[in-house]
Amino acid sequence: MAATEATRASEAPDVTYDVLVLGAGPTGENVADRAHADGLSVAIVESELVGGECSYWACMPSKALLRPVTARSEARRVPGLADAAAGPLDAPAVLARRDDVVGHWKDDGQVRWLDAAGIDLVRGHARLAGPRRVSVDGRTLAARHAVAVCTGSRPVLPPVPGLAAAKPWTSRDATSAKTVPGRLVVVGGGVVGVEMATAWRALGASVTLLVRGDGLLPRMEPFAGRLVAESLAEAGVFLRTGVEVREVRREAPGGPVTVVLDSAVSGGSGGSGDEIVADELLIATGRAPRTDDLGLETVGLEPGSWLRVDDSCLVTDVPGGWLYGVGDVNRRALLTHQGKYQARIAGAAIAARARQVPILDSGPWGAHAATADTAAVPQVVFSDPEAASVGLTAAAAERAGHRIRVVDQDLGAVAGAFLYADGYRGRARMIVDLDREILLGATFVGHGVGELLHSATVAVAGEVPIERLWHAVPAYPTISEVWLRLLEAYRSQGPS
Repeated sequence: MAATEATRASEAPDVTYDVLVLGAGPTGENVADRAHADGLSVAIVESELVGGECSYWACMPSKALLRPVTARSEARRVPGLADAAAGPLDAPAVLARRDDVVGHWKDDGQVRWLDAAGIDLVRGHARLAGPRRVSVDGRTLAARHAVAVCTGSRPVLPPVPGLAAAKPWTSRDATSAKTVPGRLVVVGGGVVGVEMATAWRALGASVTLLVRGDGLLPRMEPFAGRLVAESLAEAGVFLRTGVEVREVRREAPGGPVTVVLDSAVSGGSGGSGDEIVADELLIATGRAPRTDDLGLETVGLEPGSWLRVDDSCLVTDVPGGWLYGVGDVNRRALLTHQGKYQARIAGAAIAARARQVPILDSGPWGAHAATADTAAVPQVVFSDPEAASVGLTAAAAERAGHRIRVVDQDLGAVAGAFLYADGYRGRARMIVDLDREILLGATFVGHGVGELLHSATVAVAGEVPIERLWHAVPAYPTISEVWLRLLEAYRSQGPS
């Protein structure tokens, strides 16, 4: 701790609140809202825009870019609309709508929400200054009960020679770019890489997608990555698997960028020394916690580290039961909706501990336990087609020691899919725990399947018995009828 900061921390604080929240993204907002709803005084500290990464550089702008892509794709498969949707996207109009969606990178509306909720906003860079103390640009704030670190994560550039100097795009640049690049190289086959390859190809860029492994979306069932890869190839994306970037060169700012490749695996589709020249390079290969300049050293933690927490999001490496790590910083599930879920759990736990509740409801699925982080994490990849999953994959379930049955169905075979679009292609899978006769996971790939996911999430989180699912009747003719087909297929496979 700097001498001036140490001196400040030893003095009486400028203001004391029940709870201090560091970071005003969706996670921080939800911690603050939940704690305040329980009668605690709360201040939230933010150095950038209130609303955070999701509102301005991630979820909202990326989906604004992708929605016209999927809408046009679906329309092209419906007679009567196909001819009208045959032309290219109006890229300037798509980018202008994206700008509207993010409020032109102004946070007035979010600030008004905080004001209406009765939550104080402190602008500035927050650093911990010892137990229950936070320094914000020379001021010292104190917390009676809790400090919640909700600062999120940031993109990481791998240590590739020449990469940093080449000023590549990160996810922020990819979602906020003002013009369509002529040639774009995307490195990474995860969600960001797949979604941005989808969006910018549809907006007119020539896109090459480079993947170190042998496929896309490695956290999902293998068929999800295969179906999305097939669709990307049909859209004109050049996919190269089993390759890694060896070197990057950019001779002049704003000029072309050269990407030098090596084969990362035996049989990879890139030879040693292959070069690709592009106008922009997007690196989408990993993230790190925003904890490097947060004063963690003042409470015995390593700057830049992920925060280890229990199921209530209380940091386990700091004594006293006052520091919480909520959202991306704890690395449990780097998804906005999971951060908001954790925030509701943590806010309730903070309030319960402030009231000195003797025993928290911390068992599985309890009010103070973020059980869904390990058992029922939902995710939608807004590619064309969409990929959506919740819970465990077959491989993960087997690694966990479950005795399972995998049930697959052709999603395009149900009547709702036939009506949705000609030539609808998709697949559905459910993972059944044979010992408990409940769902452990489900995966869907196809147009519109993001709206199928919550029913699967309810089934997994609720541990709904298979026999009861027979009584959840899907409306006809909808794509949701695939649930009936999955149950029929499960029954036809005989007793466990």
